[in-house]
Amino acid sequence: MQNLKTYREDVHRTLNALIYKSMVNPSLETPTVYAAVELETALDVALKKHESEFRDMEIRKRELQELARRQPFRPSDEFSTYKILKRVRDVVATTVSTLNSTEKEWVAVVPAIATLFSSSYVLEDDKKFIDRGGKIRFITDITYPYVELIQRHLDMKMEVKHLDKYTGILFYVFDKKFSMSAINVDMKGVSLNEPASVLGTDDPNYAVLWTDDPTYADYLASTFELLWERAVPAAQRIEELLKEGPPQA
Repeated sequence: MQNLKTYREDVHRTLNALIYKSMVNPSLETPTVYAAVELETALDVALKKHESEFRDMEIRKRELQELARRQPFRPSDEFSTYKILKRVRDVVATTVSTLNSTEKEWVAVVPAIATLFSSSYVLEDDKKFIDRGGKIRFITDITYPYVELIQRHLDMKMEVKHLDKYTGILFYVFDKKFSMSAINVDMKGVSLNEPASVLGTDDPNYAVLWTDDPTYADYLASTFELLWERAVPAAQRIEELLKEGPPQA
C-alpha cells in the first residue's frame, strides 16, 4: 500500500463500499481477488437502486403525511422567528449556535448521509453538550458502510436507533423550543459553500427552515417519539450487520 500512499484499512473500506454498491465482485479463493463488474451491469444496478430508493421515499412520504394528519399543528399565537438557511455554512453556524443555547436534550431524524455531514462539522460540539449533562437521541437508517460512524456516536453516549431505509423529512428539535427541518436534504459533499438544497433539484426555495416556534417544535418532537417507538436500537442493528458482513454482489 506504500506505493499507493494509502493504508490497508482505507483500501479495505473502499472495496467493501464498492461491493455494497455491486460495483465489485470478490472471489471465493484465498487471497481474495476483486474484479469490477461490467459497465452495463453497473449501470443497471445503479438504476434499480435509484428506482428502489424512489419507491421507499414515496412510502415514507405517505407515512409522514399520515403522522401529520394525526398530529395537526397550529402556529404559535406568540411572535416567532423563521429563517431560511440556503447555505451549508449557515446550517452549521445556526446548528452550533442553537446547540449552545440548548440545556436538556436535542433529538433528530436524519438520513445516513446527513449523519455523516453532521459528524464532519458539529461532533465536537455534540460532545461538549453531552459533557455538560445534555442528552442526544437520533434516528437514522444504518447500513454497513455507516457502522463505524454510528458506533462512534454510541461511544459518545448518544442514543441511536435504526429506521430501515428512512429517506423522509430531516429535522432537529432542541429542548422542544427550536427546530430545523427540510425534505430530503442533499448536502452535496462537505463544502461550506455548497447549497443545502433538496435532493434532485437546485431550486433555492427548498432549504433548511429554522424556527423558535414552540408549537412547531412540539409537533416535530411528538413525531420523533412515534418514530422512536418503531425504530430498532442501533447496537442491535450493528450486531446484525456485522454478522452478515458486507453485502455480496
